[in-house]
Amino acid sequence: MNQRGSIHQYLRQQRDLFGDELYLNKPTTNRPAMIQKDHESLSLESFGESIRECQECPLGKSRTEFVFGVGDPKANLLLVGEAPGEQEDLQGEPFVGRSGKLLDKILKAIGRDRNKDVFIANVIKCRPPSNRDPLPSEVEKCEPYLKKQIGLINPRLIVALGRVAAKTLLKLDVPLKDMRGKIHSYAGTPLRVTYHPAALLRNPGLKQTAWEDFQWIQKYIHGES
Repeated sequence: MNQRGSIHQYLRQQRDLFGDELYLNKPTTNRPAMIQKDHESLSLESFGESIRECQECPLGKSRTEFVFGVGDPKANLLLVGEAPGEQEDLQGEPFVGRSGKLLDKILKAIGRDRNKDVFIANVIKCRPPSNRDPLPSEVEKCEPYLKKQIGLINPRLIVALGRVAAKTLLKLDVPLKDMRGKIHSYAGTPLRVTYHPAALLRNPGLKQTAWEDFQWIQKYIHGES
């Protein structure tokens, strides 16, 4: 039987089985189904809305506002602190108040701001009482949200702001100075550690070192490091 006859026979068989509807196999891709769904139908904004009422840990009951994060959903630079503070809890936005204003000045010095090629988030999304460090049980419940944000944003670089954020993400209980100046990895993305803006306000002598970090960050984002 020639090729045309084979095609006609196949079509007759399909019609006998399924009627006049023709079913074709869709081409497959190498991407997992969940990844396809994320990129095709799930935006960063819709993900934020889907977890905004989270009650996975006790902080959900004590918070004022859920602090998802703010910035460019396709940012090359993702800044991560440890947890919202008092003002963040009230306003629902990370890094506001004095430390936030200092961070904004630093970002401006490298040609960015919190809405321009930058996304700012925290390891956990709700304020711990009295601004204490996040508990391991709270991190366990909330860290998957951060990893999901990373997957949706796909940043070129993550910067952990402060020792608590750095040790939580890297699972290293060492001084910040021992984590600085190195390229680590978190959730498959390069990670750098620098000082929290609040530490710079308490100790202005650290500002020069932090500025050196952000100069390196600027060069890395531009592919110069």
